[in-house]
Amino acid sequence: MPRTPAADTAAVRAARREFAALLGEFRRTAVLLPLGADDCPLVSDLGGVRWLYAFSDEAALARFALARGEGDRAWPYRRVLGAGLLDAVVPAAGVPCGVALDVGSAGHEVLYPPVAGIVPDAAAVDTDTNGERPQ
Repeated sequence: MPRTPAADTAAVRAARREFAALLGEFRRTAVLLPLGADDCPLVSDLGGVRWLYAFSDEAALARFALARGEGDRAWPYRRVLGAGLLDAVVPAAGVPCGVALDVGSAGHEVLYPPVAGIVPDAAAVDTDTNGERPQ
């Protein structure tokens, strides 16, 4: 059965609601922020965006460590609210920055990109320097 524009619109609305629920839960939840050198958050740069790694629990962090072949070392981390990452750490990065949650946990990964509605407008890549969305 072919999809209709109305069905596509309903599917998009449903996906947006689902993502908004995920985002809300992430903002209210304490996550693990692994630390690299000099106690700085562990990050990866890809496609012009800096991604902060965050994990929902120690098991998810352990899966990430094993996937990197680094499961035999200690992984220092800080516990921080997702809202703190999105509202304070991301803007402080000084470059386009998002959060990659549970990387290495197949089927459970979520990306929170640096766009309006997820990060503060001043840190969003889809707004101008005044935090306004281009028309």
